[in-house]
Amino acid sequence: MGRVTVRTPMVRVRDGEPSARVDTLVVEEPLEIRLKGKPLTITMRTPGHDFDLAAGFLVSEGVVRRAADITAIRYCAGATADGSNTYNVLDVSLAEGVAMPEATLERNFYTTSSCGLCGKASLDAVRTIAHWTVAEDPVRFTPEQIAALPDKLRAAQKVFDRTGGLHAAGLFDADGELLCLREDVGRHNAVDKLVGWAVQQDRLPLRGTVLMLSGRASFELTQKAVMAGIPVMAAVSAPSSLAVDLAEESGVTLIGFLRGTTMNVYAGRDRLNLEAASPTPMAAPG
Repeated sequence: MGRVTVRTPMVRVRDGEPSARVDTLVVEEPLEIRLKGKPLTITMRTPGHDFDLAAGFLVSEGVVRRAADITAIRYCAGATADGSNTYNVLDVSLAEGVAMPEATLERNFYTTSSCGLCGKASLDAVRTIAHWTVAEDPVRFTPEQIAALPDKLRAAQKVFDRTGGLHAAGLFDADGELLCLREDVGRHNAVDKLVGWAVQQDRLPLRGTVLMLSGRASFELTQKAVMAGIPVMAAVSAPSSLAVDLAEESGVTLIGFLRGTTMNVYAGRDRLNLEAASPTPMAAPG
């Protein structure tokens, strides 16, 4: 298995004075995911939980939805001079009857760890391939429960403590208990690793849960929540406009700028026990 962190020499400059130091950095390496021997995608990721990453990616693509859809995930020999395993190539075998992704959805090109599903994803695509709906999920949370999640997420980020260079995705239940946490140099990979853990545990759809993100809430991450059946997504930073559009259409509760006791609820406010009056309508332009 590849290393998660490396030590590297550097020069720290403080108040104009240089000093030689050694720093701990998070590892970023390519992972090629093959489906039944056929290359599907290459993503830059932090080694670790690679099987989860592959399984979660296939959930996000609408290819699989339960553990039985995958018969095997295995590392392939890497492209080294001696033929040894680099642990950077995975092959996934699907159960009989599970269809391969359509050619228009295949990822036979390089995908950066920050890109996610750029180019392919759209509201129509999510509506077409989603296996579950989340709009009817009856789970409810108090603002206090949601406000406690960032600190719980941060306390569980072990690799971040050493590097400061990882995104995190945490899955919490209706009582605010952490079910799973995954870290990765790419925010999309962190969510795929979490969803992959869930599908291999036969937990999909993830009813009654909250997906807590250490960064911003993009359209792609909202899509992954929808595909996994997650009804609530919260982020410490901003959502994108398309993320809000998808959340409103799919019934996901979307929370951004979750910091301390403050938060912005962009969609699905009915899942929060809010006693305040409805927002004041915006004045007409002009």
